[in-house]
Amino acid sequence: MKGRITTVGLVGLLMAAMRGELARAQASPASQDIQVYVGELFGDRLTDQALSGNHPRLDDDVNFGARYTFHFNDSWGVQLSAGYSPSRAGHVPNGATDLGLTTLDVDVEWDFVPGFQFVGRPLVPYTVVGAGYAWANLEHTIFGLVGGRPTTITDSDGFTGNIGLGARYYLRDNLFVDFDARYRYLSRLVSNYGQGLNTAQTTLSLGYRF
Repeated sequence: MKGRITTVGLVGLLMAAMRGELARAQASPASQDIQVYVGELFGDRLTDQALSGNHPRLDDDVNFGARYTFHFNDSWGVQLSAGYSPSRAGHVPNGATDLGLTTLDVDVEWDFVPGFQFVGRPLVPYTVVGAGYAWANLEHTIFGLVGGRPTTITDSDGFTGNIGLGARYYLRDNLFVDFDARYRYLSRLVSNYGQGLNTAQTTLSLGYRF
């Protein structure tokens, strides 16, 4: 009888210890984290019509910003993010011009393998899906010919959607690095002949959970 009690006690202690280790790798209920990130935004054609023989294009460029995530529990959270890319509009008749892009997104986050560890530290893979709004700031008006007719193109704004995968690796109990890659759709960024853009975004961020 005493042996059974001892065995049950050891099993209980072992389970409690394992539970404690798993808890370190996942966000506590009602926890929050903030991140600052830098990465790359990969562009696409800005128009569905050629302008003087070429399609104006949003160039690939750096992007940076910040994210705030509220975790409802160990698996689900909602993320608010704001970013900026000091990009350019290339392949235009009157020369490339700066095109700053600002985005604001709200995403649902799913941490689909809570409790995973790598080299003794928590590694939390996740997926996100969300939507938001994007504002373009074109420095100079674009001039050219479409079907032989003169036209001008200025900046515009529209909705954006994104979906992606990422992972957070904890350097300490609350400090982590985060890498993610997302597909981003932008409805339009220019006033005339604008088309939806299929872009991609990769980021590396430093974050703190509290």
